[in-house]
Amino acid sequence: MISTSALYQSVVRNLPRMLAMTAAAPAVKNAVSYYAENIGKVKTADEFVGNFRLLSFALNAYGLSDQINSAALIKQVILGGTADPASLANKLSDPRWRNFAKAFDFSGQAPRAFADISAVQKTTADFVEQQLESDQGGQNTGVQLAMYFRRVAPTVTNGFSVLADKNLAQVVQTIFALPPGVNASNIDKQAAVIAALAPVSDLTDPTKLARLTERFTAMYDLNYGGGADSAVSGGTATGISAAAAILSGIVTSNNDVLSSIGRSGQNAGAVFGSDILASLQRQKLGGS
Repeated sequence: MISTSALYQSVVRNLPRMLAMTAAAPAVKNAVSYYAENIGKVKTADEFVGNFRLLSFALNAYGLSDQINSAALIKQVILGGTADPASLANKLSDPRWRNFAKAFDFSGQAPRAFADISAVQKTTADFVEQQLESDQGGQNTGVQLAMYFRRVAPTVTNGFSVLADKNLAQVVQTIFALPPGVNASNIDKQAAVIAALAPVSDLTDPTKLARLTERFTAMYDLNYGGGADSAVSGGTATGISAAAAILSGIVTSNNDVLSSIGRSGQNAGAVFGSDILASLQRQKLGGS
């Protein structure tokens, strides 16, 4: 079977065509049409949260589809906006909430910018891209995670932002072979390790981000066997060889970072644990 690395590269090379095909699917076309025709009619936060089709479309566009039943949280986020540092969107560690609050800002008396043509086009494009990622995930979870990382990683602001997003956390753990099963008690230390291994400057640099994403797909192939159904079926030797070739060609300073962490008395692997990561992904920064 085709490797995760090869499949991901194929998607990236053909991204415009694949996005167009996704947008042309009947279910996607219907969802887009409904959103475009009705979002401009929304005047209040209650109207927005109360319209399941509009809300689910918007949440999907921002990668928050699993929050569809969190009406109270969503309302508080969009009413608070992002101008106030103490607003809920700014206190939540997951950057997706800040992006959502910026897009659907019901604070104050400002015009509802989300109904502008450019805003509708952006939300629609994000929705289609999310749908493409989901479709790819049906074939290979690694490709879906790689696409997600490529799109979302540039928006993070620190190590906490990575840890707060379970998808980003999984990708970074995979890239740097950080074991998820070890218990730890110091979340600050975990965030510091992440910030050292994957600094924001790397995540916002297209070349470095592409290299990190390629490394993830290669590591994913090595971990799961390299096939399109790798997590289940085991994959092929060809996929493993391709992954090894990619990894052997990657030269970064991350080994120096890990060595430095070791010299300081920290064990990069030992500061990560699945229970701690799950706890952080539910945690707010700056208080309760």
